[in-house]
Amino acid sequence: MRKRYQKGTVKLVKGKWIAQWRENGQKRKRTLGRGSKMTKSEAGTKLAEIVAPINARGQEATPDMAFGMFVTTVYLPFYGRKWKRSTMMSNHDRLERYLILEFGARKLGSFRREELQDFLDRREADGLSYSTVAHLRWDMRQIFRMAVAEGFIQRNPADLLFVPRGCPRPNTRDMTADEVILMFSVLDLRELLIAKLGVLAGMRPGEIFALDWGSLEREHANIRQRVYRRHIDTPKTHRSVRRAALAEGLRGTIELWREASGNPPPTAWVFPSETGATPVAKDNLWRRRFKPRLESVGLGWVNFLVMRKTHSCMGDKEDIDPQVRAEQMGHSIDVNQNVYTRSSLDKRIQAVNTIEKALVM
Repeated sequence: MRKRYQKGTVKLVKGKWIAQWRENGQKRKRTLGRGSKMTKSEAGTKLAEIVAPINARGQEATPDMAFGMFVTTVYLPFYGRKWKRSTMMSNHDRLERYLILEFGARKLGSFRREELQDFLDRREADGLSYSTVAHLRWDMRQIFRMAVAEGFIQRNPADLLFVPRGCPRPNTRDMTADEVILMFSVLDLRELLIAKLGVLAGMRPGEIFALDWGSLEREHANIRQRVYRRHIDTPKTHRSVRRAALAEGLRGTIELWREASGNPPPTAWVFPSETGATPVAKDNLWRRRFKPRLESVGLGWVNFLVMRKTHSCMGDKEDIDPQVRAEQMGHSIDVNQNVYTRSSLDKRIQAVNTIEKALVM
């Protein structure tokens, strides 16, 4: 007998997300959280975790199972136990927007490699970034790998997929010293401190906006949390939990902002919203306070990634040990060297001249 699967429903009732599903022939419901604290996508993920064990009881592993049903009742509930909240949110949104929308009703056993590669090729034609298409490729490989492991299908049709060559890759440059000085000169005190934490301390924006005054010591910032989509979360990786050193001039800017903020208590946010209950929203602040100032001096291409990359590249130019740079920024040496650091042209000219001189008889 074919087993019936259910997704359940989530509804916003009096400001709260209410989940409804059936179990042993009975209707069930549960309050998942407040609408002001949880998105519908997050509520749906919690509901999927609830119905997954119910759907799994006596489940028949068959290639006739719908792709969307497998993702929501088998794949997401299992891997959701491993992922951080921020990872779960971004993965769930991407799966819903692209894969479930495209393939949700298809049977697991009906997929072929060529059509999945065609799907990625179309995303290239749509202008999606290399990173997004690469994530979609990873999603499909992982989903079908689990389907094989669980006995739903015999082979993984996504195993040999590749990211199309034409997908645009980010071409993020770093700032020169003069450009950094120019940026600092056009920003007001709050934005200046944020920019200095990015360039001089190499901090991620989520770490900067999650700072409270108690986390700022005299010579370092204790990185123990970050803000992601207005939710407070743990840092990105275990290496991200660290003490980020603060330069002497940066400490002076911190003290100026502390005085301007009325010497707030240790529990107060360093960069609060208007209510003071939450950190200020990064995107709104950038659009209103950073972007107009930077565009006015020809630095409209600068963003938080550029600031962090500038920190790493300036460290390389000054011959700061890669291990020191990596620990300051909260990641491994290979990420620091391969992702964030680009050697300056001057250093490359010096390198080739050294090689040439070594060949002179």
